[in-house]
Amino acid sequence: MIKLEKRPQPSKRWTFATPIVAVLLTMFFGGVLFAALGQDPLVTIRTIFFDPLFSEFSWFYRPQLLIKGAPLVLIAIGLSFGFRAGIWNIGAEGQYIVGAICGAAVGLAFYPMESFIILPLMVVAGALGGLLWAMIPGLLRVKFGTNEILVSLMLVYVAEQLLASMALGALRNPEGMGFPGSRNLAQYPSATSWINQSAGMHWGVVTALIAVIFAYIALSRHIFGFNVRLSGQSPRAARFAGVNPGRLILICMGISGTLAGLAGLFEVAGPAGQVSIDFNVGYGFTAIIVAFLGRLHPVGILLAGGLMALTYIGGEIAQSNLGLPIAAIQILQGMLLFFLLAVDVLTNYRITLARKAH
Repeated sequence: MIKLEKRPQPSKRWTFATPIVAVLLTMFFGGVLFAALGQDPLVTIRTIFFDPLFSEFSWFYRPQLLIKGAPLVLIAIGLSFGFRAGIWNIGAEGQYIVGAICGAAVGLAFYPMESFIILPLMVVAGALGGLLWAMIPGLLRVKFGTNEILVSLMLVYVAEQLLASMALGALRNPEGMGFPGSRNLAQYPSATSWINQSAGMHWGVVTALIAVIFAYIALSRHIFGFNVRLSGQSPRAARFAGVNPGRLILICMGISGTLAGLAGLFEVAGPAGQVSIDFNVGYGFTAIIVAFLGRLHPVGILLAGGLMALTYIGGEIAQSNLGLPIAAIQILQGMLLFFLLAVDVLTNYRITLARKAH
């Protein structure tokens, strides 16, 4: 009889091994899924995980890793603060959308003026948009004890409707012959976030790397990081240590909202280019997987963001070359989180064989 026995202390070996085992299990069971869909599992796994890096067209795909990975890392870094403290912001997708709308609105308000100050103003507006949207569930949690999971998640759908309204109304391109969507900010020199488009470099990539460094210092070298970890591990002990739980909730929600808003701004001013009905592609939800796959550690999140970006790019290649449905790629990404959580049990428990009592 198989039994789970609690470990005296969490296993450091399994803490580091869990993400690797989860990726390998995802590859294996993903291959089973692809075989059931009539695809060669080995070819499909190679196409998704290896072709973007090592195929003859990898020179084209590698810059896409920066483009896809930057918003994932930026959002996941913000989420990691709250998750470590036991604060569950599931609505980063909405904060990402609102940040993009606010930042784009500022840029479009100045069109076609040329000035170096326009992009910094857009950055401030995008950050404030994400921050204020995140403050809604944060303040409701602090003042009325509402569940931030439900409130932040429901606000995603509000943000999506706001996005559609802006794309069809206030931010619609007046020269677009009635089609939904704003002007292309990537073609507006004073408002674009591109640094080197052919290399996949834009200011979002730079900001994501700065956020990784900032988060590492804050979480491992600052009293704030200690308070965050203590609150997540033992809220009662944190209160005895003088940590204000309400203030911590607002700070963590504010950080995650700000970084999500920045991710949206840099995306709309660069790779996406415009506010459109289908602007959001689920980065805010995928970043949750990235945060946990990276063990809520800044460096781990950076690596996990690259891996998840790889599945996006490889998935697009598999769709075009193999005819694989997009739903299969989404299931593969979901498998990654499922196996991560399943294998993570072994960090705190060991599997033992027990004899049945007669």
